[in-house]
Amino acid sequence: MKITAISIFPEYFSPLELSLIGKARSQSLIVFKSINLRDFTTDNHHSVDDTPYGGGAGMVMMAEPWGQAIDSILEKDGEIDLIILTPAGSKFNQKKAEQLSGAKHLVFACGRYEGIDARVGDYYRDRKSVRVHEISIGDYVVNGGEVAALVIIEAVTRLIPGVIGNPASLDEESHNEIGALEYPTFTKPATWRDLNVPEVLLSGNHGEIQKWRQEEAKRRSELGQ
Repeated sequence: MKITAISIFPEYFSPLELSLIGKARSQSLIVFKSINLRDFTTDNHHSVDDTPYGGGAGMVMMAEPWGQAIDSILEKDGEIDLIILTPAGSKFNQKKAEQLSGAKHLVFACGRYEGIDARVGDYYRDRKSVRVHEISIGDYVVNGGEVAALVIIEAVTRLIPGVIGNPASLDEESHNEIGALEYPTFTKPATWRDLNVPEVLLSGNHGEIQKWRQEEAKRRSELGQ
């Protein structure tokens, strides 16, 4: 899978050199690139924002630098999934991660300030070679789209075959295809600070263990609703 992040802070994505994603990159399972939006400006100050039409606080990111940056990607790769990070987007979840994991090239538009000129999404939505996704990672506000992009990249790439060492672990984790949260997990020692591992997990009775795990997953899911 190809992943490109467009940002005024391309260095924000250095954590993608670490852990499982870093290993997947070294194995060419993932090809990641971050590009600087300011490289697509034309003025001496490399401006990417201006005051909003209609008035109001803050600044809005101008459409033209975004258009130039996205077009430069399309010139090399004719089909992309463009992800615009915005609090007004649809809520990101595991189902969306699974859908995006089948994409060939994800392009993240990491906005800042009061967001990106809405015409950027409108323009590329009319392009047959571009699938536009406006996505939010939750009902709160962060300083920019970079942190949201990192969340989505991690959730999506771990679903790519070969990224997770034991693919069976994906079947039992939280927010899996049946929608349940994962049951609580424990490891040695059996007693820690006067807290004991549930006896059933020490019993060796796999049928009872499975039953306990299902009940705990159900209980957790109901509490989380």
